[in-house]
Amino acid sequence: MVQKLRPYTTIVLAMSADGKIADYMRSPARFGSKADKTHLEKQIAASDAVLFGAGTLRAYHTTLTISNLELLRHRNKLGKPPQPIHITISKSGDLDPEMRFFEQPVRRWLISTAQGAQFWQQYQKKITKHQDNSNQLFEKILVFDTQSKQIDITSVLEHLRKFGINRLAVLGGGELVAAMLELGLIDELWLTICPLMLGGQTAPTPVDGSGFIPTIAPRLSLLSVNTVEDEVFLHYRFKS
Repeated sequence: MVQKLRPYTTIVLAMSADGKIADYMRSPARFGSKADKTHLEKQIAASDAVLFGAGTLRAYHTTLTISNLELLRHRNKLGKPPQPIHITISKSGDLDPEMRFFEQPVRRWLISTAQGAQFWQQYQKKITKHQDNSNQLFEKILVFDTQSKQIDITSVLEHLRKFGINRLAVLGGGELVAAMLELGLIDELWLTICPLMLGGQTAPTPVDGSGFIPTIAPRLSLLSVNTVEDEVFLHYRFKS
């Protein structure tokens, strides 16, 4: 069996019954139940790092950290830090330094283009002069430009593996998921179906981008189905 040169990668998403991951205003999607949040925390705890698009971070201003004591003890037993690395990917680097994300007790990495990383490289130099603010820094700023000034996601994942990241959880959004699916970079999908209808032509879906025609659409094998009250938890593996 050929070993992957990238982390084993799992998408973890929740959507409405009509297939939306947020409303038409792209508000923070807080419609999942307590059971869904517990499920998401469990998937994060099983990962070495989590990856999310800038749009997802702008919507929430925070990331989800592990608070469950049993999950924290399990990570400690495995010799892992309490929290996985939290990685945001942004072509523009346009992120508000005042977001609460930068106050959370996690290791933060940024993946961007050379142009997008420029602000943060300058900002980092500025605030490292003040020790009290050093926690606001991105620990790593990684630049992965293509010739068309896009982010080379395949190279990103290969480098994450070199940094010792063997399991990666992708938490959205739809454009990032679409780009990774198109390149065959996803292994599994956890999808929670929540009991509400959001509608809206412009509301984001789990997979945005330009879409796939049926003959080349990624195919899935269903691994498990679980229901908790009115929510359905689906677990899929992507077929090779």
